[in-house]
Amino acid sequence: MSSVLSVARVFLRPYSVVPIQHFSASVLAEVIRRQPSSPARTALAWQLAVGPALARATTVALCEGVLTVQSSDPRWTLEITRARDIVLRRLQHFLGPDSVKALHVEREPGRSR
Repeated sequence: MSSVLSVARVFLRPYSVVPIQHFSASVLAEVIRRQPSSPARTALAWQLAVGPALARATTVALCEGVLTVQSSDPRWTLEITRARDIVLRRLQHFLGPDSVKALHVEREPGRSR
């Protein structure tokens, strides 16, 4: 059995191991970037960038490179504003660097929690 492991190590040595989280995110990003621009594509990229809880608490719209994010809860608005740079980089990873150039965060009018 140890000879099998030795052979496996020799063959695997030249290759770097990529964690599945990085691999799957890269593949998923490539698939998303190839899709035509649509509200569903934007919503999916948003959910992947910020997670399901924040995605449920917000609405997004992409227009001329500006992603407008609306939240009914001022706490979420504050969190998104604080993490703006990180979220923007993640969105650019999923949608492409030229697709999203800015992030505009605002409180959703007429709703409160």
